Amino acid sequence: MPLITVKVFKDELSQSQSKELIEKVTDSVLEVTSEKLRDATWVVIEEVKDGQWGVGGNALGLDDVKAMIAD
Repeated sequence: MPLITVKVFKDELSQSQSKELIEKVTDSVLEVTSEKLRDATWVVIEEVKDGQWGVGGNALGLDDVKAMIAD
């Protein structure tokens, strides 16, 4: 049974974006494994608070992600 965890910043995704992400991640896993695992494939989206995620020694927040996307 595949279990995939995706971590995003709190409030980064809308409900529709979360739904789409779950569908696409599931489809990707099944391309590699087997369509027979669809009903047993779990995707969990975990939200992380601003400042609780860091890269290169720097704490990041949702505003930092938005700035990266804007570039």
